[in-house]
Amino acid sequence: MAIKTREDYLAALRKLRPNVYKFGEVIEDVTTHPATKRTVESHALNFDAANDPELADIYTTTSIFTKEKIHRWNSMMQSADDLIYNMKMKRQNYRRTGSCTGGVCVGWNCQNVMWAVTHDIDEEKGTNYQQRLKDWILFAQEKGLTVAGALTDAKGNRSLKPSQQEDPFTNLHVVEVKEDGIVISGAKVMICGTAASQEIFLLPGSIYGEADKDYAVACVVPRDIQGLTIVETTHPSDRRELEETADVEVPDTGITQGFLLFQDVFVPNERVFMCKEYKYTARVIQFFTSIYRACIGACVAGQGDVMIGASILMARANGLSSKIFMNKLIDMSINNQITYGLGVGACAMGFRHPSGSFFADPLTAHTNKVMVATLPYEVKRLAQEIGGGIVETGCMPSYKDFTNPQYGQLLQRCLKAGPCSAETRFKAARLTEWLTVGAGIPGCMHGGGSPDGARMVVRATTPMEEYVNYARKIMNIEEEIPEPQKPKKK
Repeated sequence: MAIKTREDYLAALRKLRPNVYKFGEVIEDVTTHPATKRTVESHALNFDAANDPELADIYTTTSIFTKEKIHRWNSMMQSADDLIYNMKMKRQNYRRTGSCTGGVCVGWNCQNVMWAVTHDIDEEKGTNYQQRLKDWILFAQEKGLTVAGALTDAKGNRSLKPSQQEDPFTNLHVVEVKEDGIVISGAKVMICGTAASQEIFLLPGSIYGEADKDYAVACVVPRDIQGLTIVETTHPSDRRELEETADVEVPDTGITQGFLLFQDVFVPNERVFMCKEYKYTARVIQFFTSIYRACIGACVAGQGDVMIGASILMARANGLSSKIFMNKLIDMSINNQITYGLGVGACAMGFRHPSGSFFADPLTAHTNKVMVATLPYEVKRLAQEIGGGIVETGCMPSYKDFTNPQYGQLLQRCLKAGPCSAETRFKAARLTEWLTVGAGIPGCMHGGGSPDGARMVVRATTPMEEYVNYARKIMNIEEEIPEPQKPKKK
């Protein structure tokens, strides 16, 4: 079970059926097309790291099943240390790419969540879902697969349940159950890293009741499965990626999100791990969010580290000492460490499921999600403040103008400021722009769910009345103080 290389990974992607589209055109080769090659490069760097002696400890581990060395993103997370290594890898990825690598993140979480959920379903219903999942995990470990994860449905009218929607396509659902598999249709949307992934792990997008049992489905499919069309979304500055000057306008790495359109897709039984067992969807959401919302603190911290570096570069390129901005840089570092530290704390305070899967402490994890939806924006604001208007307003000519034979030299004289060339200042400014208002922005606000949803979990898991009793005992208050009742309307 040898560790795969960059070349192995790229060759595997090229073998997939072209089913990814952007700007109305099919992308024949995601490894070379300018709209997708940057997210592929971000993922390829993971394979480089797995083969780098200095980084292999973070990017590889030992399979609990075969005892062989595997890529960490195909592993089982069965201890607090495993979750913390998840965070270490995420932060390192952001430091190396500047943005999200969903194909070595979300699918990894999905398999560990379903390891616990299939254990519970099998135990209570006598199914064999976990054995199916184990067989697929062994396959993923052998092949070193990159696996995107998809939970978010198009949803439709947010005030209605899936079964009440006028168009059932807005939520992924089971159309037909056959003897040898299931047929699914519907949409999963805003899914990160699908263009760079070999497979996609599908989970229920919400908690469902009996009326919505058709939407309670978990399975894994090849990215190029028949009946699946992937449409890549647009993002700020993505047209620059198509230009011949892209090498100086945007980084070599990047992020993509896709709309996944399933039209009567057949999934064989061996790849199905939940089919209409709606009572277990609550556990899927509970377990998934506990890990994801803890570990996402490492994602924003890693990008925050890059923003600190970009801010220092920009200050120097502007002709200023970075020491002038030291208080702002310190604030940026503190914000990064808050989300990272909260995530690590949630992992350390977690719990082990009877299946062996380890999950982060829900209260601390969801608290972290609220911080992730807040603090990174302050880090971005400070990066813009330090960099000046040239990064914050986008008031900078294109590189084609910068190098124009008629007036380019005049522009370069305008952009020359500090002890570096005008071109270096140009690139430094583009980096901060990309990180703060451009295509490098990850889903801080809604990635892994909304902050309002996280607040609901914080409310549900905070033992308010227990805290009331602590306060009463400290002051020797024996009298009960009940919650005032609202007067009835006459």
